[in-house]
Order: sequence, then structure tokens, then C-alpha cells
Amino acid sequence: MNLSDLVSNYIDVVAILLFGIGFSLLLFNKNLIKKIMGMNIMDTGIYLFLASMGYIDGKMAPVFNGSSTNPVDYINPIPAGLVLTGIVVSVSVTSITLALTVRLYKRYKTLDLDEVYSIVYSEHDEKEVK
Repeated sequence: MNLSDLVSNYIDVVAILLFGIGFSLLLFNKNLIKKIMGMNIMDTGIYLFLASMGYIDGKMAPVFNGSSTNPVDYINPIPAGLVLTGIVVSVSVTSITLALTVRLYKRYKTLDLDEVYSIVYSEHDEKEVK
């Protein structure tokens, strides 16, 4: 693989970089808001990759406009449908995780996952002693 391969496939490279950035945020941060942001960046990389795979240069959008009835002249609409469905699901998951994060912050007064774990385990240990 050389530089010309990376340049000609720049959309795929950007999608992989976005996925990697999001995955590293999700994996290495202890702050729950940053983890949610990482999950959204990962989703964006996946959607970009799916959309780029569904696009064919020189083809028309799959909307009949009277100019051609040949299916070969159109791009496949399924990747675009998958991307749109994924975006809707991603927004729903993000809203639920943000709502749960707000509830977690109200209860434990921190968004640091290690601190939440230590508080939960100390509460659990206190219940076992009683």
C-alpha cells in the first residue's frame, strides 16, 4: 500500500480514523460524557463508510425523474436507508444514555466511572456488613 492508495480512498481512510478516534475515546476515558461522545464519533465513522460504499460515481439517485427506467443507471438505495435508520437509532441511544448519565450524576455527584464504581462497591460492602 502506498500514498496514492490512501489518497484515492480518502473517504475510507477518514471513516477508519473517525472510528479509531471514537473507539479510543470510548476505551480510555473515564468521564461518561466523553464516552458518549466517543460512541457518537464511532457511529459517524460507520455511517460515512456505509454511505461511501453505497455511492457509485456517475449514477443517479434512486428517485424516478422520467429520464431513465433502466435500474443500472441508479445507485443502490439500501446503504442510504441503513445509514438513515442507524442515525435514528443512534440519536435514540444517545438520548437514553444522556438521561441515564444525568440521573447517575444526581445520585453520585460525579461523572468519573471509577468514582461511581468505588461508591457503589462501598455501599454494597456496607449492606453486607449489616
